[in-house]
Amino acid sequence: MPDPLQPVLGGDTPFDATADEIETRAELNVHLARNTLAGLCVLGLRLDQDPPDLSGTDVRDTVFVGCHLAGLEVEADLIRRGAHVVPPFDGRPYPTHPALLYTAEDLSAGFAEHGFAGMYDTTVYDHFVAHGGAVPDIREALAQRLHDAGIDNALGKALNAWARMSGPGGAIGIMGGHAAPRGSGPYRMVAALARRLAAAGRLIVTGGGPGVMEAANLGAYFSSFPEADLTVAIDRLAVAPQFLDHVPYTAAALAVRATWPLPPLDVAGRLRHGGLALPTWLYGHEPANLFAGQIGKYFSNAVREDSILRLSRGGIVFAPGWAGTVQEIFQAATKTFYATDGPSGAYVFLGVEHWAALPVADLLGPLLARSPRGDQSGLIVVTDSLDEAMSALSPAPSAK
Repeated sequence: MPDPLQPVLGGDTPFDATADEIETRAELNVHLARNTLAGLCVLGLRLDQDPPDLSGTDVRDTVFVGCHLAGLEVEADLIRRGAHVVPPFDGRPYPTHPALLYTAEDLSAGFAEHGFAGMYDTTVYDHFVAHGGAVPDIREALAQRLHDAGIDNALGKALNAWARMSGPGGAIGIMGGHAAPRGSGPYRMVAALARRLAAAGRLIVTGGGPGVMEAANLGAYFSSFPEADLTVAIDRLAVAPQFLDHVPYTAAALAVRATWPLPPLDVAGRLRHGGLALPTWLYGHEPANLFAGQIGKYFSNAVREDSILRLSRGGIVFAPGWAGTVQEIFQAATKTFYATDGPSGAYVFLGVEHWAALPVADLLGPLLARSPRGDQSGLIVVTDSLDEAMSALSPAPSAK
């Protein structure tokens, strides 16, 4: 099975489809007209609404995952004729197998009517906590794993769309403190850098949380707006600087989006205008990052952390941060040391004073110098200059 995180270029398949997966009724109807679904996967469809007639269709080795069927009789008939059915788990506020990545509109749905406690993102987090959090029972664990498998699949397709539009330019990871207040120096610096990178055609990848992560997605969101608009937007967001003030924080983000709306965009366009965010419900007490163009929200924090680093082959920006950021630095360094995911771009440490007081860059140099792939210590750049950061991150990663 292809690695879902590795974009595949070429071919005639549309961005939102693959040859062996069916994720829309339109795709299903094409195959039903041929009277065969044999060997295909049907993912997350509502087949209980305007139910299709499957009785004369070849369903040998067809897999129905997370589909709502018209009744137990239909499910039993499909199984008798050789299909495999993984039904949706009832009583969950999240889809068993999402076909698409989330958007800011998805995660914030319900905020206008019911406030922060009633929006979709909070509802799923409350369910997550009530069912064991990071140690769920077996039924909840299965439902969460199926959900995350759907996000993996949707992520691969979104990256295909980006690669077809933009080529192999390399994604830039931007990491740093989740508690950096809106309007602070690090927040403004990261937003400005991300805007420049996105305008230059680079894909911005973050962990999808508040602080530095929001600043990075915000900068990418404003990549087609004048720089002065970004400054005004940050000033407006700064009236709710702390992410734990859930209601004003979320309201300020939605107000900025309403003031500077984006036109309707396809998947690749949304990735350019806002970038990609990979958050987790493990940290669901943090408000959703509402400036990312596409959001792959996971239950598994380990999967999402590894995915961020695997994707960030064009380089990584480390803005000021503490324990979580330091963990990510050395996790990324291990990948670079062994070239686990191919060649690595620059490690840009943004904020000279912060990284002098927390001298992880000094530790990385001797480590990366001993890489079996050759001396990698030259990748390290510590700077306060956005121009120097842009210069370090501009070259696309070399091919294997």
